[in-house]
Formats: sequence, C-alpha cells, structure tokens
Amino acid sequence: MIRDEKVIVGLGETGLSVAKYLASRNQKFKIIDSRTNPPALQKLKQLMPDVEIEVGQLNQKTILEASELVVSPGLSLKTPAIAEAAEHGVPITGDIDIFSKSVTKPIIAVTGSNGKSTVVAILAGILRKAGKRFGLGGNLDGASFKPALDLLDEEEKDFYILELSSFQLETTEKLGAEVAVILNLSADHMDRYENLDEYHKAKLRIFNGCKQVVINRDDVYSYPVTELNVPIWDFGFNRPGVNGLGLLEVDGDQYLAFQFEKIVSINELKIFGQHNISNVLAAVALALAIGIDLDTIRAAIKDFEGLPHRCQWVANVEGVEFYNDSKGTNVGATMAAVEGLGQRIDGHIILIAGGIGKGADFRSLVPAINRWGKEVILIGQDAVEMASNFDAEISTYFANDMQDAVNTALEHASAGDAVLLSPACASFDMFDNFQHRGNTFIQSVEQLR
Repeated sequence: MIRDEKVIVGLGETGLSVAKYLASRNQKFKIIDSRTNPPALQKLKQLMPDVEIEVGQLNQKTILEASELVVSPGLSLKTPAIAEAAEHGVPITGDIDIFSKSVTKPIIAVTGSNGKSTVVAILAGILRKAGKRFGLGGNLDGASFKPALDLLDEEEKDFYILELSSFQLETTEKLGAEVAVILNLSADHMDRYENLDEYHKAKLRIFNGCKQVVINRDDVYSYPVTELNVPIWDFGFNRPGVNGLGLLEVDGDQYLAFQFEKIVSINELKIFGQHNISNVLAAVALALAIGIDLDTIRAAIKDFEGLPHRCQWVANVEGVEFYNDSKGTNVGATMAAVEGLGQRIDGHIILIAGGIGKGADFRSLVPAINRWGKEVILIGQDAVEMASNFDAEISTYFANDMQDAVNTALEHASAGDAVLLSPACASFDMFDNFQHRGNTFIQSVEQLR
C-alpha cells in the first residue's frame, strides 16, 4: 500500500490550524471527524472548499491508508480506529509535535493540572514589559490564545510561550523547549486516563529534549523522573536556595524572593491565594531562565490583575460578595479557590459547583468545605454523584440552572459571606465552555440587583 496523504483526525480549531499549515506548504491531506457537524467545518469550507472531508464516522480504510495521522487533542489515542492504525505502523503526530519541528525560536513550555493559563499570562506580561516579541498559544483558552501552528504565520518572534495539555503532549515526541515546567499534578481527566500515573506519564513528555527545567519544590510530580543534565530552577513556599524562588519573611511581611533577594511583598500583588503566589513564583522562574532581569519582572508582576473566570470578583449584593471561578474545572482548582478566598473573607463561602465530573474523586474537597464553607449548591449532570462524596454535615442543595443556583445562594447567605462559582467539573453538559458558564453566572448575579 502506498501512503502519500496525511489525514487530520478531528476538525475543531486545532484541526483547522493543521489544515491551514499543511495547505500553505502544499502537502496533501484529507480530514475526518466522527461528528456530523464538527465545530470548524464551515470555516474550513470557506477557506479550502476543495479539501476532502469525511464526517459522521472515523473511516478505518482512510485511517489505515494515511501516510501520517495528525490527531487532535480531543481524541484519545486509545480510540479503537487510532489504536489499530498505530498497530499497523501508521505514524501518529499532533499539532504541537509539528510546531516543535518547524519553529526556529525558543519555546517556553508550561503544563500542569492547574494554573497554566495564569502562569503563561504572567509570563506574557513580563516579556511585554521587557520589549520582547512573543507568540502565545497551545491549549485553547480565551481570546489571546491561538493554536500553536497559527503563530508560525505571524511576524518573527523572540520566544513562543505554549500552554500545553496532557492531551497535546501525548502526540508530542520531542518538544525541545528552551525551558519547561510541570506546575503541579492532581487527579483530572480520569475519564480518559486509567490512573494518575498514566496522566503523569503524558505530562512528563514536556521535558523531552528540553534545555532547562523549572521544578515546583512542593509537588513531587513536578520533577522529571529521569536525570536531565540541564540547568534546574525551582520554586516553592519555603526559603529559596541557589537558583530558587520562594518566600522570605522580613519584619512581619512576606516577600517573594530569588535566592536571597527580595522581589516584591505579597501585599503588592493584585491577585490572592496560595495557588496564585505559586503561579507568580513559577512565572518568575521561567522569566529568569530566559534571561529577563529582576527589575522588569518586578514591575510586571505588580501590574498583573488576574484572568477572567479565575476567582474574578463580580459584584457585592446586599453585603454578599460574588466570585466567578468558572475555570475551576477540577477538584484541585476548586480546593485552591475555596482556600484562597476563605482566607480573605470574614464570613463563609457558599460554593456553586457541578457539571461533568470526569471520573474525579470529590471527597478531597471535604476538608476545605468543612473549614471555609457554609453550604454547597450543585448543578449539572453529575450533581447527585458529587453530593454522595460529601459529609452528611455539609448542607447541600440542588439547583435546576445557574439562575436558580445564584438565587438560592443569595437567599442562604449573610452579609460578609461570599458566593463562589468553582465547579470542579467540566461545563459541556449545560454550557458551550467554561467561559460561557462564567458569563452565565455573571449575568445571573446581575439579575439580583
């Protein structure tokens, strides 16, 4: 069998970016998608009306006859048709793998269960302050992000910052990043991975071929499992050592510090919570690794105001503060949000959560809710399953939709309390994405006024 045509599997934004990349380089390809109306179908038809597309199923013959499969991150490599192709020796790649082989400027690579978007946004602010030209892309999240391959059509950059998911790393052979970090790891996507070790194994691929490593001292999963003979930077909440970022206490005030040099006081940051301190430390470590000076870093991190849908203050209604943390799509993120907000307010938290649970174990939320929470209001597909993980002492209510949840929260709240949307779940049962969910929460809060 002569294989001379690549096959793009999946036609979302990533698949479309691959199609544009291959077309611009006159490479033969076709596209397949199991959905009858994939998200980027109309865009593709407008841009490339002559490209062959098969929708509604993954045609086994097409897959087996491919010279190479370019698999979108939303599709597991365990999908039977893809797994069979691998067994038959069909090469499998993804957009990040293609990007890494095409790019000529340094890659700064960031992955982890939580905090990726915040870290790359802080780092982007630092590079902007330093006058560097950079591309920001990878794992799609918000208006400022692009599929990595789309960045190659822009003007020349000094650096590429990539936020990478485990799904993208599965098909990335040798990223070759200038510097790479696994920020943290907690159980997520357990509907796709058999266990935490398999999820971790995918994340570890970020270190393949890297020239420098940043490590989170407070998370054992952040460390490479094989020894790498490259410079290592580290960050954590204790006192920093050589090439380390951490916290120093001086005259009762806590400072972010590099080695033994103070950078900024925690009180000078515009974002709050231990998880965000960790995010800032990670971004500073990455910036130092690529040679940005501390004065520039200091100015940039003091300016950073946080990202939408991440513990974003929405409104005060009748003395009750409302916060939107719709990006809290797993248990670890929601724990961090509850703890960070709980330390900041005088009252208690009413947590709105629920959605698609992704096989998560919600019992680890219980200590944070017991300490900081007043009650939990659950929405979405896995609300009942989620509630079954909680202690009987935790007051739990079920809501039909977001407006119902917000109304119930205000009824049960007292002045000084905070209502926090941090779902610990994916959003696709009720919403288009986490941004849609967060915006619906904001609109529901506005209806209270």
